[in-house]
Amino acid sequence: MTFPRFAYRARQFWNAVLKPDVHIKSEAILPYLSPSQLILFRQMQPSEQAHAYHVFNHLVDAGKRDPDLLAAALLHDVGKILSPLSIFDRIMIVVGRHLFPKAAKRWGEAAPHGLQRPFVVAACHAQWGADLVEQAGASSLTIELVRGHHNPPLENPVSKGERLLAELRGADEGN
Repeated sequence: MTFPRFAYRARQFWNAVLKPDVHIKSEAILPYLSPSQLILFRQMQPSEQAHAYHVFNHLVDAGKRDPDLLAAALLHDVGKILSPLSIFDRIMIVVGRHLFPKAAKRWGEAAPHGLQRPFVVAACHAQWGADLVEQAGASSLTIELVRGHHNPPLENPVSKGERLLAELRGADEGN
């Protein structure tokens, strides 16, 4: 694991443990989420909401205004509401992926039970989230951004969707 990646994971850990009291300004996010999407956002764990809000603000501060991108920033991890992760689950994912990458990938393809459940959530939450935001009436582009936010980056993003996905991934990795 590289030092920047370790620092990123350490920051995530402390944010989750300390449960930062991030004041999420409703007036900032309401223009980008429908009422049903806002309900999904509010179902996320406080640390997940804070992370999503940081990703959103990172993009806004960078001058990004695309409504599909900003909605996806707020909802990219919403699939985790179907099987919330504890701090110990998160540690297990990070350590397991680092020490046993092939096994961790295999565990992510198993049934979501027992010690494999966190790996399944990590592997499947993007698809689960895409399904949830689709049911909540999101645009097809927002759905695709949520679905693809953990896909490997493209070397040369060409289409609008590919460019927005690269921006979402960059903001997610940095927050």
